[in-house]
Amino acid sequence: MPKRTDIKRIMVIGSGPIVIGQAAEFDYAGTQACLALREEGYEVILCNSNPATIMTDTMIADKVYMEPLTLEYIAKIIRKERPDAILPGIGGQTGLNLAMELERKGVLKECQVELLGTSSESIERAEDRELFKEMCESIGEPVIPSQITYNLDEAKEAASAVGYPVVLRPAFTLGGTGGGFADNEAELSEIGRQAFALSPVHQVLIEKSVKGYKEIEYEVIRDANDTAITVCNMENLDPVGVHTGDSIVVCPSQTLTNKEYHMLRDSALKIIRTLKIEGGCNVQFALDPQSFRYYVIEVNPRVSRSSALASKASGYPIARVSAKIGVGLRLDEIPLANTPASFEPALDYVVTKLPRFPFDKFASAPNTLGTQMKATGEIMSVGRTLEESLLKGIRSLETGVDHLCLEKFDGMATDELLRYISDGTDDRIFAIAELLRQNIDIDTIFEQTEIDRFFLRKLRNIIETERELSAHINDRAALYHAKRMGFSDKAIARLWNTDELTVYQIRKSAQILPVYKMIDTCASEFKSYVPYFYSTYEEENESVRTDKKKIIVLGAGPIRIGQGVEFDYSTVHAVQTIKRSSITTLRRFPPTTPPPTSSTLSRSPPRTSWRSSTLNSPRALSLH
Repeated sequence: MPKRTDIKRIMVIGSGPIVIGQAAEFDYAGTQACLALREEGYEVILCNSNPATIMTDTMIADKVYMEPLTLEYIAKIIRKERPDAILPGIGGQTGLNLAMELERKGVLKECQVELLGTSSESIERAEDRELFKEMCESIGEPVIPSQITYNLDEAKEAASAVGYPVVLRPAFTLGGTGGGFADNEAELSEIGRQAFALSPVHQVLIEKSVKGYKEIEYEVIRDANDTAITVCNMENLDPVGVHTGDSIVVCPSQTLTNKEYHMLRDSALKIIRTLKIEGGCNVQFALDPQSFRYYVIEVNPRVSRSSALASKASGYPIARVSAKIGVGLRLDEIPLANTPASFEPALDYVVTKLPRFPFDKFASAPNTLGTQMKATGEIMSVGRTLEESLLKGIRSLETGVDHLCLEKFDGMATDELLRYISDGTDDRIFAIAELLRQNIDIDTIFEQTEIDRFFLRKLRNIIETERELSAHINDRAALYHAKRMGFSDKAIARLWNTDELTVYQIRKSAQILPVYKMIDTCASEFKSYVPYFYSTYEEENESVRTDKKKIIVLGAGPIRIGQGVEFDYSTVHAVQTIKRSSITTLRRFPPTTPPPTSSTLSRSPPRTSWRSSTLNSPRALSLH
């Protein structure tokens, strides 16, 4: 059906100040949604108190209110502006909770404001732990044995009934805030006090622990016509026990069999249809690595933190499509490049997300990871293999590390390393690499970490390539293999006991140069130009070069303490200004950065990759 014409003015609530678990991902989503609504001719009223985001710029919305994101202030704005509708699922948990509070307090009914997209009943069923459990059981979807509790005494009784160890999951909190694993009643009491205090409804789910299971996410989207698709699925390298925001994540999943993939996909689509979600949604699963048993962990009935990663990984703008679904459009009516939004993306590459932690600023803070998110930001890297994608990602973190090695673990005894990797930490992957250099077998490492052996074999491939390089100094075949694996010139130079420039000169003389592949949502099955590129060492270059004058704009990289979306705001304005001067802009930006124009990447005019215009530049090439 066509878009709705009975509404004219739409309010969008942002996510407020940057906090762990809710950062630029929701600025990205909100920006896309506002621009999509304006593209359809609606007036957009934006409420957000964060001045650093591009979302609160006047080019994004018709009116911007820089006011506290509280019930009192949002109600005042609604009574003044009298919007026809409100879009609740774009501003993270903050925006969703506020929209639900406005509904419960009768403000929306009083001012005749409609909730767009997913209904309040559906949101309540997905967010309320007890209602969600009942719904899953009613449709035959397995949920982890658990009990809903409302005070500490109830929590202790529930833990005894469920059986230790348990995990505490407070309702309506973000990033696992207030939750944690408890092995006994003393630990439960300590975590429980905080969990009940932080849940806005004082509700905590006491859940049987499934530590060691694989953690899988499906990003799905549905319209009011009940058309539902899977945008992509993602797999955590760390098993259940480390918050997904703190885990290394790969997209698409790497270790699932065809049966497992479709079993979980069918479950995700069944859940989103039962909930009657309209727009983007992500479903999290725990999968037993020893069988086909799985459990539904939770559903986010909104654009989630991982939606930004999924959008960039697949080339499918989830927030933009969700906003258009909210105003009545169907998936098959929303164009994306040469395909409708009802077309499921296909990926012929591997995306890796690595979290960026603040432990460099807080050296005394414990770097152990659990159910509460600690990462401040993330990077996304793309390669043709997992090894290439991972090594490119490590260099992108801007922590001074350019390869899978950390000085901290050099010379550390095997027993000490094995003890270290038994807990999830921000640098566990580097300790695992050191164990592999010491020829510790994969089964031993698996017993300590429960990281799937497939991922451990991929790490071993990197170590074996190091040995191959060391044994074949200045060998061009070894060099080409290493570049295909994602090795930097700097890392190769160390193994060859030479300098980076020498490696580059050998590589240039052998014509071992990168090409640029396109993220086009269709795995090149048919012509679909999306100017969104990644480098790799293959034959065919998909970046179309032009004779226009070009300017490179460098972004600020992953969000960390002291450098966040404030610099994204600056670079977006720089891009806008340059584009108005009719010069091609070549921009390098992280996965959570908002689009620089009102069009999404898939609808932008053709332009070249920032790297493609520097193929003959030694300075540029030496960075790879």
